[in-house]
Amino acid sequence: MSGGQAKRWSFFAVGLATFLVLIANTGWWEAGLRFLFPTETTVIHPRASLLVLVWEHVQLVAISSGITIVIGIPLGIWVTRPGGRDFLPLITDITSLGQTFPPVAVLALAVPALGFGLMPTIVALFLYGLLPVVRNTIAGLRAVPPHLLDAAYGMGMSRLQALFRVELPLSAQVILAGVRISVIINIGTAMIGAVIGAGGLGSPIIAGLVRNNLAFIIEGALPAALLAILTDQLLANIESGFALCE
Repeated sequence: MSGGQAKRWSFFAVGLATFLVLIANTGWWEAGLRFLFPTETTVIHPRASLLVLVWEHVQLVAISSGITIVIGIPLGIWVTRPGGRDFLPLITDITSLGQTFPPVAVLALAVPALGFGLMPTIVALFLYGLLPVVRNTIAGLRAVPPHLLDAAYGMGMSRLQALFRVELPLSAQVILAGVRISVIINIGTAMIGAVIGAGGLGSPIIAGLVRNNLAFIIEGALPAALLAILTDQLLANIESGFALCE
């Protein structure tokens, strides 16, 4: 690990520790929000503690992004293989539609079939985050120089061996960039889950909009922004690690 990379990981560790300390101390948030909004009778959303709300939000993002990665990367690999190349335009159109279709509309269609809470929110986030993962997987694999693949085949590698030993290592940075975009998108989009009872940091925001309480809105929005920054830094560090390995 280089000195610059070690420094970035150190900054991330300090930021993460600071974030955890902040969200664990509800009294600090209440004092700060009370100072900013002295006329509000309630400045902390009573549904749950900030630590619980952040944990619910992380669960929503982790589950939906995990499903997106597990499905999106193999899908991108498949359409770059000879057997799936004919389906490339179809897969591109479907994943593009998934992101252009509003998540709120997905929730409205999913609730009658899946009910309220976690499941319809996961479906909406999965569809919304699929495009960057699939597109970057395709772009990364297509960018692998053909002469390197020819050399791999000349050494006796099968197509599967060449995929895991040559193509995926060389395209890992591009694929991770797509994952990074998808996860950050989902951190913001997961706010809509509160509308149907999925919880998370959207709960105080929705309550704040309904009650015209700006303190509630800040209680949800600020931790979500900090969470997005920390997650982006984490994935950027991992991405740079793959770049150094190339």
